[in-house]
Amino acid sequence: MHALAVALFLVLPSCAPVLQEPGRFVQAARLDDDRFVASDGVELKLRVWRPEGPPRAAILGLHGFNDYRNAFDASATEWAKAGIVTYAYDQRGFGEAPEPGIWPGTELLARDAADAARLLRARHADIKLYLLGESMGGAVAIVAMAQDNPPPVDGVILAAPALWGRAAMSGIQRDTLDLLSHTMPWFPVSGQGTGRVPSDNIPMLRALGADPLVQKYNRIDTVYGLVNLMDDAQAAAPRFAATALILYGDKEQLIPKGPVDTFLKNLPRDAATRQRLVLYPQGFHMLLRDLGAETVRQDVLTWIADPRAPLPSGAERKVVE
Repeated sequence: MHALAVALFLVLPSCAPVLQEPGRFVQAARLDDDRFVASDGVELKLRVWRPEGPPRAAILGLHGFNDYRNAFDASATEWAKAGIVTYAYDQRGFGEAPEPGIWPGTELLARDAADAARLLRARHADIKLYLLGESMGGAVAIVAMAQDNPPPVDGVILAAPALWGRAAMSGIQRDTLDLLSHTMPWFPVSGQGTGRVPSDNIPMLRALGADPLVQKYNRIDTVYGLVNLMDDAQAAAPRFAATALILYGDKEQLIPKGPVDTFLKNLPRDAATRQRLVLYPQGFHMLLRDLGAETVRQDVLTWIADPRAPLPSGAERKVVE
């Protein structure tokens, strides 16, 4: 494969993976009623699920790859009944954000998450604030929290965080990804035909398939960017010191357990004092939308109320075995 890659590099025109360019005008980020305006002026659609009375806690949700802000609709609707206000915006390159399908890069994704969290901290100074990352959003949350000046949140919830980086790939997978990303970055790929099932909630999956804001195909260089993000999240493990609830499904088919175990082993030595792992026996990748999502949602509510309380699911495991 290595010889083939070299030969193809010699005969094919050289290209580079395409990245979004940040906006030209630097300004203070802000939250409007229906959008998050980033510090470079880029506008990202925002949705808010508010409780009827004053909120007792706030959540900032970061959606997964190919998804958008509505990813949290079912969970946020239930959490609102318990007094939780949830915010979620379309991350760059997804949903109704500018340049859909073009990868924005780890730095921009993490900066947006940190800026949005700081705005929510100022808006909700008297209640606790949590950062919730699902799949790709989990990787963004990890990177953001591992920075020298992390977002001012009280805790982090990682739902099936995307951690399948290059170290867990075969040589053929890595070579093919690098080759196509640098010769045909526009090459379209999809997850169809892989046989991998993201959830046991079939009606929900069909609804996503019919939703025009859910991306069905990706440029290969967008997948390359996602893998870069997952590499960055793995590398950030020793610096991920946040109070955290880490959720994973035993029937997960998209993010192999091996990379998750590697991430857990590389957490700070005292991680077990602040971080909790829950392994759901019937859980798939889309834990917050699976048929068993209500159990996951109740665990999140219990942990928010008391980070040390026993979880209703009874599915907790040691962070490091």
